[in-house]
Amino acid sequence: MGTLEQIWIKRSSGGRMDAADSAELVTGRGIVGNANQGGHRQVTIIEKELWDAMMRELASDLPSSTRRANLVVSGLSLYDSRGRTLQIGECTIEIRGETKPCRLMEESLSGLQESMRRDWRGGAYGVITRGGRLEVGDSAAFA
Repeated sequence: MGTLEQIWIKRSSGGRMDAADSAELVTGRGIVGNANQGGHRQVTIIEKELWDAMMRELASDLPSSTRRANLVVSGLSLYDSRGRTLQIGECTIEIRGETKPCRLMEESLSGLQESMRRDWRGGAYGVITRGGRLEVGDSAAFA
């Protein structure tokens, strides 16, 4: 069983990431107030443990918001989770694939983009299949 550690809401594409203690997810749309709405990439998720490991490997202490993912979970592996349903609190997310690292990662820290390219270290993305309210500290598990 994992835990939702952080919630980040992206104001605009390439824009600032705002930390939140809670968020509202809308079925088939995404996170209320987030730039990404609809489509197959309504929410992005990373593992806290993998982020921390990459920061140690690259001798850095950048915050997880650098990754630009909406949800940070711990105690749960996202590796090869395509097609699985992730339940966080009362919400469910169908994992659609691996989030590939973009050039912004390399601009943030030399070597970060390459480090994220293996074993789903860049996280996962998915669609909201059951909306509701999320709060930091909610349980996270695959159904």
